[in-house]
Amino acid sequence: MSVQQIRHFGDPVLVTPAQPVVDFDKELRKLVADLTETMQAAPGAGLAAPQIGVSLRVFVWDIDDQLGHLINPSLDLSSEMEEDEEGCLSFPGLTYKTPRSIRAVAKGFNMHGEPIVVEGTELLARCLQHETDHLNGILFIDRMDEEVRKLAMKEIRESEWFNSAVQNGNAPTIKVSPHKTFGLGL
Repeated sequence: MSVQQIRHFGDPVLVTPAQPVVDFDKELRKLVADLTETMQAAPGAGLAAPQIGVSLRVFVWDIDDQLGHLINPSLDLSSEMEEDEEGCLSFPGLTYKTPRSIRAVAKGFNMHGEPIVVEGTELLARCLQHETDHLNGILFIDRMDEEVRKLAMKEIRESEWFNSAVQNGNAPTIKVSPHKTFGLGL
């Protein structure tokens, strides 16, 4: 187990859909442990494998002192929406109001290949959606309305970490979300 470097906006792995996990083995358990340790060291509420450069459908969370992980998730979302502050470890120091469903049911597997269902409201629901988006190559700025996204992009372009990524040849790509946004965001 070790703390890994978190990839920032502009890194191509963040906008590339992750591959399903097919082997529930020792390496997968190490990945879950590395994700958990990295998330806690950051600190953050959730972290997806692509954020540490691993293009697999795995994420972890730490909400209300409850640690969890989910592999190969699918989501069922409520139609009731809320817009609340949201941040991302791949966008250091930035938080913006982002629309999300208020309730989410995530189905997937634990690190041993056993099926699990996670039901969340409010912050856990937001985290499940945010981290599943990462696995689909979607970033939280993709969920913002146009005006908020423009403000976010201005702040991103002015940040030290972003300018460093551009200098390293990792210019950002913004994708349109393939998910239902219920008229909010793209």
